[in-house]
Order: sequence, then C-alpha cells, then structure tokens
Amino acid sequence: MKRITAGWIGLWLLCHFGAMAQDKNVLFIIIDDLKPLIHSYGESQMITPNLDAFTAESVAFTNAHCQQAVCAPSRVSFMTGMRPDYTRVWDLKTNMRDMNPDILTMPQYFKQNGYETIGMGKVLHGAKKNDPRSWSLPFVEDIDLDYAEGYEIPANFKYQSPEIQKVYQEMKNDFPGDPTSDKVWLAVNQAFKKRGINPSTECIDVPDDAYADGALVTKSIATMEMFQKGKKPFFIAVGFHKPHLPFVAPKKYWDLYDRDQIQLASFQAHAEGSPAFAYHTFGELKNYSDIKKSLDENGAVIPDKQRELIHGYYASVSYVDAQVGLLMEYLKSSGLDKTTTVVLIGDHGWHLGDHGLWNKHSNFEQATRTPLMVKSPDYTFFKENDSPVELVDVFPTICELSGLQAPNHLQGQSLVPIVSGEKTAVKSFAISQYPRGERMGYAIRNDRYRYVEWYEGDFDNRTSYDETKVVARELYDYQEDPLETKNWVNEASKQAVLATMQTELRTTIWESNEQ
Repeated sequence: MKRITAGWIGLWLLCHFGAMAQDKNVLFIIIDDLKPLIHSYGESQMITPNLDAFTAESVAFTNAHCQQAVCAPSRVSFMTGMRPDYTRVWDLKTNMRDMNPDILTMPQYFKQNGYETIGMGKVLHGAKKNDPRSWSLPFVEDIDLDYAEGYEIPANFKYQSPEIQKVYQEMKNDFPGDPTSDKVWLAVNQAFKKRGINPSTECIDVPDDAYADGALVTKSIATMEMFQKGKKPFFIAVGFHKPHLPFVAPKKYWDLYDRDQIQLASFQAHAEGSPAFAYHTFGELKNYSDIKKSLDENGAVIPDKQRELIHGYYASVSYVDAQVGLLMEYLKSSGLDKTTTVVLIGDHGWHLGDHGLWNKHSNFEQATRTPLMVKSPDYTFFKENDSPVELVDVFPTICELSGLQAPNHLQGQSLVPIVSGEKTAVKSFAISQYPRGERMGYAIRNDRYRYVEWYEGDFDNRTSYDETKVVARELYDYQEDPLETKNWVNEASKQAVLATMQTELRTTIWESNEQ
C-alpha cells in the first residue's frame, strides 16, 4: 500500500511540476546599445522611471558583461549560449549558420520543448532573416508593424522627418528587393549618406509609434493576448532598436533634459601605457552626415556636438524606458506577470566620449558592461548583485527558470542561485573579447580588475596557446582608477593579481575554444 501511495505521489509531483514548467512564459527584452547609466545602477544622468521600477522587482546584475561589444557577435553569443570563438561570428558580415549550420539557439530550444516562439524588432542580428528555424511563428520585421495613423514606415527604418521622408519616397523604387535585407538596406543607407540626409539625431514631435520601438509594443501586447488564449506557453523576444544610432526619439523625450546641464566625459584621453590598437576612430558615428563637420583638427568631436549626441542618447533611452513600462503594465493588468519570466538586457554598452571614443567596439568598461535584470514569478528576492556575470549566462538561466534542463554544451552558467537568493555569486569573472585586424584582445573582468591580453596571429585556427603571440597587455583597477586612466600591468604591487587573472583567462579561452 505504501508503495502504491508513493507511486501515485511521484506521478502527481511529476505531472504537477511538469505543468508548472509548461506554464512559465518568457518575455525576453533586448535593448540595443544600452549602457547602465540608469538610477538603479547607481547613476543619475538618465530619466528611466520604468527601468528603475522593473529593477525594484527583479535581481539586477550590476557587473554584467557582453562577450563582444558589437551587435551581431554579442547577440549570436547570448542567443546560443556560446562564446564568439565557438560561434565564429566576430563581425557584422558573418552569418551564424554559415559557420555553424546546426548551432542551437535559445528560442529554437524552447520551440523544441513545446513553446510558441516569436521574435520581433532587432533580435538575432548576425543570422539571416533572424534565423527562421528559431521561431514557431514568422519573425516580425519592422516593415510588418502598424505605425501611427498618418505616418509612413520610417525612412529606411530610421527617420520620420518630413524632408527625409520626401526624398525616401522618391528614391525607394530605385532599390528593388526586400527592403529588410542587408543588401537593400545598406544600399539605401549609402544613398542617404551621399545625399547628406542621414543625420545622427532627430528630434520631432511625433507619437511614440511613429517609430518602430513604439509600434513594437503594440505588436508585443497583441501577440501576448493571442498566446494567452492558447494552451502552449510562449517565448517572446522583443528587440528595441534605440538607443542605437541615429538618436531619434519623439520630442517629448528630448524635452526631459536640459542640454546645457549635460556633463561631458571627464577623461577623454588614452590610458597611460595602453596600446594604440585598443582604441578605434568611431567609424560607426562618422557614417552620419552631420559628424564630419563636427570634428576638430585632431579628429575629436567638438563639445557642442558631444552634448547633442549625449542628449540624443539620453532621450532615446527615456523613449525605450516608456515602452518597457507599457509592457510591464500590460503583464500586470492581464495577470501574465504571475506566469511570465522577464529578462531584460542590453546587448553591450556604449562609449559617450570617454577615452575620446564613441560607439562600442572595444574591451573597455563602457563598451562591455551592460544591464542584465531577471524577474521571475517564482521568486520574491529582489536585489542588486555586483558579482561578475556574462550575457552567455542568459540561456541556461532562462531554461532553469522555465523548468527546462539546459543543453549540456552551453558555455554559460545559470544565475538562478543568485535570483533565488541562495548564493551571491556563481562565478568569479566575466570574459569579453574584441578583434583588431589580426589581433584579438581578450578581457577578463572580476569584482575589481580588468586584464586584457592581445594575441596576434590567426585566431581563427588556433591549436594551442603560444606566449610569443601576445603583443600587449592591459590591467585596470576600478577601485583606484575607475575611469581607466592608467594601465597598471607593470606595477609591482599588481603582479600577484595579474598572474591569477592571466591563468583564469587563458584557461577559460583555450578550453572553451577546444569544445
């Protein structure tokens, strides 16, 4: 009798917890180029009430780092749970499945486990057409969205200025083919640049859904309403475009800030003793038609233009903040907040003049560090956590929060022990990297230091570690030097720290590369 009872209890537990797992929806929010200047991360520059409120109901990881500070490599990495040296996507040109035809993505895995999966906005940049095999429903491109009444789709998916729209409507038929394809989009973008109509900022009085990010919210809510009527749990990835360049946002978000009060980066030089190739000349920003005339004789952005750009970045973040607020409001009003795990990340950080840099594309703190927030209906442990974590940890974390066994091959580690309050850390460092020509810079960041090792040679076909290929080293101490003004690698007092970080970095990179 006892054996029968135990058997029934075991069956009940299996069914009960299996049902619980199947009821766990996922809303995965990705914000392009978002750096942690929000209040909940100890900063006060930007007005982000909704992100602040979300942080108060989640575990916010304040020392989270991307694996490579540029869109496609970062997104392919966290969407597959694998580092760039495994995915072999180190740039914006390489497509994920050209290098790894059978690589497994997070939404693909959830789809295989009975979820309805759909993505919209900017999600799997680095995969052709946002990787159709990852989604049970067709991916929603910007061209598929419903924009504000009386407004066309933003010109080349960017601008709503009447002047730019007029030119775009006249010329768009000159570029046949799918307007969402890289080929057509880049061709139109080049034509815009030649005509001088691709400014780095746009401030006009339009509704939120005149731009894609506002229209994305409408589509996201409609999709969740549809899924709520079905029997399957859902996985929705919503990729907001802003604050990526160009900095376009409705005027009301620009009006939140006084440009005269905006502070410029206090340290705009190269770090003492750092290698020149650790930096770049912000070519992404220079692609915009109003930048060349805003450079001084040394190639630096003049102060007035710096303030305009920072103003535009802040306005764009406040715009996206409002959209996040609408999503959270819907989850609560619909009751989906009780069954939906919400994970919010930036794909990497962004330089706003520090070190004289703009954009991302580096191994410095302002490029690799990004927000990561996790809100689970199963836990009420809300806290800011400053242990080092990585975006590659997102895949296994969402799996565990959803009741799924994570794939064994993933290179990240679940953060659920921190989300539940069981632990304060699951790892002691995060790894990032960035290529410069035939050099690859690998960075390891712990709770205080960042060590970067620049390795020269064919990093695409490495077989073993070779000390002679190391051409430069950097060490930064964020306790004594938070602005990275000095490379401490040759300081006698740092040699013990340096030795430990060298071993940790080399072990992690070379072992993961051999998988």
